[in-house]
Amino acid sequence: MVQYSTGEVSKKLNISVRTIRYYDQIGLLVPSSKNESGKRLYSDDDLLMLEKITLLKSASLSLEDIRKIIGRISIERILELHKERLKADIRQMEKSFKHTNTLLNIIKLEGELRWDELMPLFQKTKTSSEDMWNSVFTEEEKELLTSSLPKLEDEPGNIRSWINIIKRIELCIAEGKSPNSLEGILIAEDMENLTKLTFGDNDLAEKFWEVRKSESESAKMGLYPIRQDVLLFVEEAMSLLKGNVSNKR
Repeated sequence: MVQYSTGEVSKKLNISVRTIRYYDQIGLLVPSSKNESGKRLYSDDDLLMLEKITLLKSASLSLEDIRKIIGRISIERILELHKERLKADIRQMEKSFKHTNTLLNIIKLEGELRWDELMPLFQKTKTSSEDMWNSVFTEEEKELLTSSLPKLEDEPGNIRSWINIIKRIELCIAEGKSPNSLEGILIAEDMENLTKLTFGDNDLAEKFWEVRKSESESAKMGLYPIRQDVLLFVEEAMSLLKGNVSNKR
């Protein structure tokens, strides 16, 4: 019968010697035998048991729980528990991925992270945000907005057009250009085209815009805050654009 020293088991299964010795001390995995000098010797069955323990640990079971079930649980059940743990890890990774995209898009918008406004976005409870959406939009409208609106957690390229418009508006304001300037009208035209691509030909865009103009309602819905002077610039530029279109008719 092949037997392995603690060091050999450590290398074979990539588990630290300290961990293996600790399992012996607490009676979770006692080696099959010891030589005359007291050196621990592990069998192939011991290695299999150690692999089971490792899998159960990866499924977030405590050592005490593992001790209680290790002799009665099947490999199939161990793998099922491990699968559930992996699903939870994937969900957490997806959440972290979206948060990272949010930070990247905020940096593109602001040039820096505005922590005083950023933290409430992550801390806001989902329930309170959903309640506000439910009070303003119908289920059909919410479904359309969910599928169409650009989100900060999207890949940066997905909302680049909206970010560029906001940056162009901020540049106009910084340079003292008014909404009725050539650049203001061009921005309004680009925004109108982008709005049609996002919302389609319906009244939902105007309804959403009314909410977006309100700092308090935007905050309650968990929307990223946009400077009021930017919002006012957009409103005036769009109003002028609509006026010009009506006059041409």
